[in-house]
Amino acid sequence: MTRERGRPRTFDIDFALDRAVEVFWKHGFQDASMHELTEAMGLSKPSLYAAFGDKEALYLKTLERYVQLLIERHAAALNGEADGRRAVEGFLRSLAKMLADPALPGGCFIINGTADCGGSTIPATVELALRAALQGSEMMVLDRLVRAQREGDLPEAAMPEALAAMFGSLIAGLAVLAKSGASEAKLNTVIDTAMAVWPPAAPPARKRHLKVA
Repeated sequence: MTRERGRPRTFDIDFALDRAVEVFWKHGFQDASMHELTEAMGLSKPSLYAAFGDKEALYLKTLERYVQLLIERHAAALNGEADGRRAVEGFLRSLAKMLADPALPGGCFIINGTADCGGSTIPATVELALRAALQGSEMMVLDRLVRAQREGDLPEAAMPEALAAMFGSLIAGLAVLAKSGASEAKLNTVIDTAMAVWPPAAPPARKRHLKVA
């Protein structure tokens, strides 16, 4: 019995999944063809289906990998900086660097994918997963803003939820700009403007000087 032509006996699952990430990142779920996926992953269709399932299942796996490898890396910039303002700014600049990286497909996998949401050809599971991933970025920022407020980097009068929504919208806008060819420098200029809305922290309370009789 001969082995199916072109079908490898073994393959690197992570490598194949990373190639699928690139295809879906560039084309989205709807426009990515099985031919493009098998070519990029170096697999035959039977091998792809055996390892990852159908196109829907493969997309969900690539979305999970994108979140794991990229978003979590940026989260380190968000949570590793002690100062709240610098943490959020560093997170945004880290994202901008990735979004404008010419070696990557361009823009954001999640934002690119959500552009197709609402269409009849997008499975409900894919749409739900994309919306959850999109909310995940905003929730990471919200958690850091709440911490900043607790630690005094953000005044008590500030509204972390509103700021998180603003920064979430900013991230989506940066992704769209990058997808259309905007440079990292331009994205950073937008971030400079957005960070100007950060409310100044209240000055430390002055100690009263008691007169000694």
